[in-house]
Amino acid sequence: QVRLSESGGGSVQAGGSLRLSCTASKFAFSTYCMAWFRQAPGKEREGVAGFSFIGGGDVPYYADSVKGRFTISQDNAVNTVYLQMNNLKPEDTAMYYCAALFCGSVTNRNVQFWGQGTQVTVSS
Repeated sequence: QVRLSESGGGSVQAGGSLRLSCTASKFAFSTYCMAWFRQAPGKEREGVAGFSFIGGGDVPYYADSVKGRFTISQDNAVNTVYLQMNNLKPEDTAMYYCAALFCGSVTNRNVQFWGQGTQVTVSS
């Protein structure tokens, strides 16, 4: 069983920054690609950022809505994946989920394990 533990969510004003962290088992990092998803109220869960190769050594995928503002990174030494979010906008408000998925496209159907989620709220 793979367990993913997220932290770092919170409430910020528009233009602010947050960094999300997700710690997983060594097995997860050596078996799956890692990604971040989000789900806003009334909307489908969507992929925000993710890697296409195990270990995260590739050029990451970013959703168009977050390109230039969000950065995903991965520290394999401590089995942690991060999502640095800058210049946050009210439309970024959502529950953010860490995910371990089959490598390829950052889509819900590829996800094998989900974290419990961490809430991000951006006020205008």
